[in-house]
Amino acid sequence: MSDLQRPSDFFSPTEITYLRSVSSWRSTLAIVHCWGVIFGTWVVASIWTNPLTVILAIMIIGARQLGLFVLTHDGAHGALYANRKVNDWVCEWILNRPFTDEKIDTYRKYHVKHHVNTQQEDDPDLALSKPFPISKSSFRRKVIRDLTGQTGWDQYGRIFRAAFKGDTLSQRLANAWRRIGPNVVINLLFLAGFAVAGVWYMYFLLWWVPALTWNRFVVRLRNIGEHAVVPDNDDRLRNTRTTIASWWERALIAPYNVQYHLEHHLVVNCPHYKLKDAHKMLIEKGYEDQMEIQKGYKAILALAVPS
Repeated sequence: MSDLQRPSDFFSPTEITYLRSVSSWRSTLAIVHCWGVIFGTWVVASIWTNPLTVILAIMIIGARQLGLFVLTHDGAHGALYANRKVNDWVCEWILNRPFTDEKIDTYRKYHVKHHVNTQQEDDPDLALSKPFPISKSSFRRKVIRDLTGQTGWDQYGRIFRAAFKGDTLSQRLANAWRRIGPNVVINLLFLAGFAVAGVWYMYFLLWWVPALTWNRFVVRLRNIGEHAVVPDNDDRLRNTRTTIASWWERALIAPYNVQYHLEHHLVVNCPHYKLKDAHKMLIEKGYEDQMEIQKGYKAILALAVPS
């Protein structure tokens, strides 16, 4: 790895203090925005139901489901709320349990290994980037699997099977309740809300179809964008990528500044709403030519899936 290992190699003490400071109201606003977009999309698509609104709703909700994870990722680094108990409670009950995740500790312990060993052989996320570049036919097969729900079905199936592990029936049920019981209860409340509105079936169409399809696709794009086909696995400025995303990419692919991944790796506990500031600081300091930056996900795919 490069000798430039610490935030202080790139930022002044004052800048680091600013980038690491957490704003409870900005985190809360982001959470309200994420759920507000989801609920608002549910209402609009349920009232004006047609193929166009449903397809657009699936894309919007799938991206906001990724948004829930992006905000959880902030929480994993203690960058959601300064109070750790509040931070972790919000991650579990507001961001994770309504979808498919649970407590933040499991992800936190796993994720810190990625930051310590980025793009090295002991990086637990290396399998996500190492196969690239790949052929167009291979990528096409992956996209088809994502958008037809096959990837999601396999991944969520593993979660549910793991939840029921145990030697006896009582152990399996107890383990399943701890892992997915609250998630199921929250989702039953979602289903009840749709039922009261007279459109019970829209719960499946506007929550699980996005989860099984578009969400899986944008998660794949995010993974490719962050570390696939980077120029130098040992250079902190070149083993992680920042993507300059357009407004529609931010809306449908990369919510809450997740595209500023290089900046995140330099200051891991920088909350998402300050990553753009970190990017500007680096550019002003003259690091731009040394940084791995691509304009848009089309440019990234051109590298990861060459002709």
